[in-house]
Formats: sequence, C-alpha cells, structure tokens
Amino acid sequence: MKFRIDTFTLLLLGAIVLASFVPVKGAAADLLASAGTVAVALLFFFHGAALSREQIVAGATHWRLHILITALTFVFFPLAVLPINGLSDIVPSWMPKDLGLGFLYLGVLPSAVSSSIAYTAMAKGNVPAAICSAAASNVFGMMLTPFLLLLVVSTSGTGEFPVAEALKDIVLQLLLPFAVGHALRPWLGGFLARNERLMARYDQCVIWLIVYSAFSHSVASGLWQNLPVQAIVFAVLLCFGLLALFMWVARVMVRRFGFDLKDEAAVVFCGSKKSLASGLPMAKVLFSGHPGFGMIVLPIMCYNQIQVIVGAVLARKYQAMIEEEESLKSDSASTHSAEEHGENR
Repeated sequence: MKFRIDTFTLLLLGAIVLASFVPVKGAAADLLASAGTVAVALLFFFHGAALSREQIVAGATHWRLHILITALTFVFFPLAVLPINGLSDIVPSWMPKDLGLGFLYLGVLPSAVSSSIAYTAMAKGNVPAAICSAAASNVFGMMLTPFLLLLVVSTSGTGEFPVAEALKDIVLQLLLPFAVGHALRPWLGGFLARNERLMARYDQCVIWLIVYSAFSHSVASGLWQNLPVQAIVFAVLLCFGLLALFMWVARVMVRRFGFDLKDEAAVVFCGSKKSLASGLPMAKVLFSGHPGFGMIVLPIMCYNQIQVIVGAVLARKYQAMIEEEESLKSDSASTHSAEEHGENR
C-alpha cells in the first residue's frame, strides 16, 4: 500500500519551517495573534451553526458504546499520560517541562470528529454511533478539557495553571460563539451544508495561522535551542505508543462487552483519536502568550499525523473483516433457507 503525505500536512510542516526561519515579531506578531483570536471565535461560531441536534442525539440509545468511548477519551487517556509528564523530572533532556505539559494536554483533548467518522465509514462500521460520539465528545470537550487539564496538572505537580482566566477565555472565545452559531443554525445551517468544502478550508486556514503564529512566538523565545533532537524523536515514539495502546485497549474492551465488529470499528477510531482541529484553537486560548507554546502543541501535531496514517491502514483491514463477516452471514442465511425449502418439499 502506497502512502502519500496530504497537502495540509505539508502546509503545516511548511508553517513550522517558515516560522523557524522567518518568525513574525513585534507589532506584526501582536496583530497576527489578534487575528488568530478572531479567527478561532469564528471557527467555533461556524461549528455551532453547522452541528445539528440530531447529530448529537442520533444513536444515543446505544449508551453503553458511548460511555465506553467517553471513558477512553476523558478518563483512561488522561491517566495514561500522567507517567509521561513525570519523565520531566527524571530525564529532562528527553522530556522538557513544556513538552510534558503538551502530553498532559494531548490526554485531555476530545476525539477527532471528521477523521473518526471518515475512517469508521471507510471500515463500514457503525457510522451513526461514530457521529454521535465524536460530535458529543467535541461539544463536551470544550467544557471538560480545561477542568481535566487543571486536574492532571495539579495531580502531576507540574505547577500553577491559571484556571480562572482560561475558563473566562474559553467561555468568551469558544462557548459563546458556539452557542450563538447554534442559535442561528436555522438561517446559516443550509448555507454551511452547501459549502462544506469551503468551511473545511477555513478550518485548515485557522489551524495554519495558529501553527505559524505559535511557532513564531516559540522560535523567538528559543524553542529550537531548548528542545533537543532526542526529545523530538522521543515524542514521536511516545505518540506511536499511545495510539497503539489505545487501539488495543479499545478492541479488548469492545470484545469484553460483547459488541459486534461494526461497533468495534467505531470505538477503536473514536476512542483512540485526538482532535487537532479543536486542540490547537483551545491551546491558543489556554496557553496564550506561553513561551513554550510550540513544545506544548508538538505532541498533538505529531499524534494527529500518526493517527491519520495508521487509521487509513486499519480502516482497510476492518473493511475486509466486516465484508467477510457479512458474506459469511449471507451464505449461512442462504444455506438455511435452502435447507428449509428442501424440508418443505
């Protein structure tokens, strides 16, 4: 199977390279930061207008599956990253403090919406359940992520976290625009549905803007001088390990609870993924002005690219397994029908 790096990934890498060699500074940096704040607010406004209530309540009757996905995303994942952050005190050259904080932040992020649903659909899994769980994860994630981050930071002893200011910014820059957008859905929903590709481009532009602005700020603050090469390699390996661990845990839990293969695909993809689209805008609010912002967002950027590549391979495998299972069921039903027909004769 051939792998191809998608255009957006190349653009993100380009933003990092550009910021490394031509970082924006001074008044231009302040202007870019302000533009990013407005762009993020508009991003969540559009998401609020685009998200229907049906998407949230669809498949809600499959409550055991949703509880399992939620537990993987907001309970088990945050617990799994706590020991990683502890490495900051043991091997600081491999795990600087801000990079450790980045892994804590990765752990408390909601599930990725578009890729979770896309890969579940590619695998021929339970798409309605994936839509409901991924959408609900992001809606609740806007409220849960700051609280969970405060909890894991306090537990890990990383230091003080300005929770009051962060919550105020979350409400004003994320929740309020989201709520206003959802209230205006009757007037904007149709337009956004007809222009999904345009909205996707806007999402990508906002993320690119955040990455360039954030890495410019971090480079000016000495990012590459403070982040050793071995720390980057270690972060990538840890992201691979975390993804493999949670895909395995998801499969074990699904089979323990007796879900079918289609449900398993939904749980594996929704329960192991983390949202870059929500993670970077929220990071801009939560860690605004932090000199180590580049290190903090590095884990989610690495994890996102790895989950995209691994997800594509795994989705094809699930597709083959589900098609084989359906074929066996169809053959079995045909044989049973033929036997009944013979007995009736």
